[in-house]
Amino acid sequence: MNITKKRLLIYLGLSFGMAWLIFFIFIFTGHTWTGSSSEMMSLVSLGMLTPALAHVITRKITKEGFRLAGEDSMMLGIDLKGKKWVFFLLAMFLPVVYATLGDGFIWMIRPDAFGKPDVSMFSVIIYPLLSVVSGTVISFAAFGEEFGWRGYMMPKLIEIMGMPKALIIGGIIWGLWHAPLTCVGHNFGMDYPGFPYVGIILMCLYCVMLGTVLTYITMKTNSVWPAAFMHGVNNALPSALILFMKQDVQTPLWLNVLTVIPLVLIGLLCFYLICKRKKPNAKTST
Repeated sequence: MNITKKRLLIYLGLSFGMAWLIFFIFIFTGHTWTGSSSEMMSLVSLGMLTPALAHVITRKITKEGFRLAGEDSMMLGIDLKGKKWVFFLLAMFLPVVYATLGDGFIWMIRPDAFGKPDVSMFSVIIYPLLSVVSGTVISFAAFGEEFGWRGYMMPKLIEIMGMPKALIIGGIIWGLWHAPLTCVGHNFGMDYPGFPYVGIILMCLYCVMLGTVLTYITMKTNSVWPAAFMHGVNNALPSALILFMKQDVQTPLWLNVLTVIPLVLIGLLCFYLICKRKKPNAKTST
């Protein structure tokens, strides 16, 4: 086994092990995603930091070093030269676009699910901007994941198997990492046909698409910060249309799945742009 595979396996073992320990404490104490105290949700948030911790521990025990920027680094540098600043802006505002377009599908199919917002029109107008600010500034959990997934796992997968396998396998790994939370209602709830297996599959597919966009932005900037910003804004639910949604109206899973179509299209575009580049050769085991 070569050193890259060894480092990847150590990283995945630590990331899954630490996170799932926290997730299972959350589950086995009788909590669900929608029926939990703020204290327990804070515990889950700590789990989101474990990929970052696994990154640091793996580098320490395998003597990989802690170079901040450049080749084989932790990609913590910020370089806005050469129009890289464009990708920082895209990372912050792209979630507003695909989330709003996605919620537009619900509005077109189920207009009865929408009504008058409980806030002022000014609040509706600035809501996306507030989501961008909060998602960018308060993105500790998102950074915890991206520093691990994009900052460590993806470079190792790309080195081992090249494109496009790394994008697909990386997304599946990321989706499976969420599986314990999917089993208690994260993202899809618990009232849908095929629960929780359908939810786990959908989460893996979602992570392949979102992960591809995040990887593309990371590769274009050689920094994990844009991915962390985008992940944070994505989690902030930046579509202003959610302010118009009635709280007492339930939408079926298939309709909620349609809301990710804009993200899927962006993900496929990024998939193409990444894979059309000169592919690095996958290293064989020794």
